[in-house]
This record gives sequence, structure tokens and C-alpha cells, in this order.
Amino acid sequence: MAVAGDARLRYRKDRSLPHTSNEAFMTISVGDKLPDATFKTMTADGAKPITTVEIFAGKKVVLFGVPGAFTPTCSNNHLPGYLENHDAILARGVDTIAVVSVNDVHVMGAWARFTGGEGKILYLADGNGDFAKAVGLDYASDGMGLRSRRFSMIVDDGKVSAFNVETKPGVDESGAAHILGQL
Repeated sequence: MAVAGDARLRYRKDRSLPHTSNEAFMTISVGDKLPDATFKTMTADGAKPITTVEIFAGKKVVLFGVPGAFTPTCSNNHLPGYLENHDAILARGVDTIAVVSVNDVHVMGAWARFTGGEGKILYLADGNGDFAKAVGLDYASDGMGLRSRRFSMIVDDGKVSAFNVETKPGVDESGAAHILGQL
């Protein structure tokens, strides 16, 4: 399901949101500026903090979020589409493709190496889920703790110009093919 404009969904009182639910509350929508946040990313010199300003200011960025690095759908379906369509996405004027997950920077760095995505996709660790919470995409996963909903967005100079969030298991609205159609 693509969420656009003023479309809003509501969280349950306990703020839990399983993937199979259609209940959600989005605090971010098309036209909104991304909140200030600091992620961590792995570099050749080790873990490095990186801010939303550094990532998005003056750039067109495709950002997609996954519930967890190394999880089956994220590793086998979601991320591979962005790797396979990397050149096509950049050819449409995108400066950066980034993935964010509520994982620590070491897990995200290992996932980048394991998937062959180093140098193609910017792997962002949202270790405490601060970004996921700020944009209203956090949920309590059964057995995995705080996680981010599966989503994708196009961000122009820090402002959301397209936003897609999955409301059921799998990758459909947030996948690379859908983003290509929105560019």
C-alpha cells in the first residue's frame, strides 16, 4: 500500500504492529521534511556517525527500510531488488540508495559485505530505532524487539516526495521495481 499526502493510519494503544496488520500511524508523509537523526554506518576506518543532513541535503535519495538485516525477506527479496536495479535507479537522477534497519552498525556492516552491496548502497544502522520512531514506522516485533516497518521513499533535498509502506508480509509497494516506476 502506498501512503501519500495526508493519508494516516493508527497504531494500537500498545504501539505494536505486526506485519499482517493494516493498523499503523504514520507520522511522516509525502511533502514532509525528514526529522533530524543520526545513524551509524561502517567505513574503512570503522563505525562513523552520519546525519540526515549529510545524507539528504541537496540530494535525491532512495531510502528503504527493512525489519532486520539477515532476515529472510530482507536478504532474499527486498535488498536484492535494489542491488539488481542500482544502475537503473541512479540513471533516473538518484544520488544515493540507502537502506536503514534497527540493527547495530556491525550487523549492518557485515550485511553490506555479505550481500556485495558495499559501495552501491549506503547501509544505515538505526541502533535504538530513533529514526523509525521519529517517522512513525516502529513496531514491536514478536521475539525481535523494536523494529522498523518495511518501507521505501524518495527524498528530494530532505523532503519526502514518494512514500510506500508494506501492510502485509513480503515486498510489493516498497520494492525497487515500484520505486523505479515512481522516479
